[in-house]
Amino acid sequence: MAPTSGVIDEVNRVDRFKWATNKGSDRGGLSISMIGDDGVRYYGSHLSYINPEIISGYRIAVGDPLGKVGDSGDAKGTGTHVHFGISWQTPANIWWVRRGELYPWKYLDAWKAGKDLNPFGSVKSLEKKIGNVPKQVGY
Repeated sequence: MAPTSGVIDEVNRVDRFKWATNKGSDRGGLSISMIGDDGVRYYGSHLSYINPEIISGYRIAVGDPLGKVGDSGDAKGTGTHVHFGISWQTPANIWWVRRGELYPWKYLDAWKAGKDLNPFGSVKSLEKKIGNVPKQVGY
């Protein structure tokens, strides 16, 4: 489900990940990236299915269904889950930022409890601290 209202930015409907090449940009498998109305990028990957109407430019409302949890990409065989990332807007080739720079648990826990906690300030502070295009770490 969409964590907030916004516009779908990127949709990857094909699982291109292969252990032989282990490309970081393919690790997420089936994935969706959106830009929230708050200007924050939200990313979900390892999906098993993406709803057909979810395309780049599609307007989404908080809580709208996006797809189904899975184990695509480098999560194959690990059990179904969603890699959830929070970051700032970047060009498409800056995949390591798009996968998430801000640790999301604080926000996920707050939202689960029904609290309205917005990551915008934390995202901007982190971007200022490490730069719009930080070095790839661990890829």
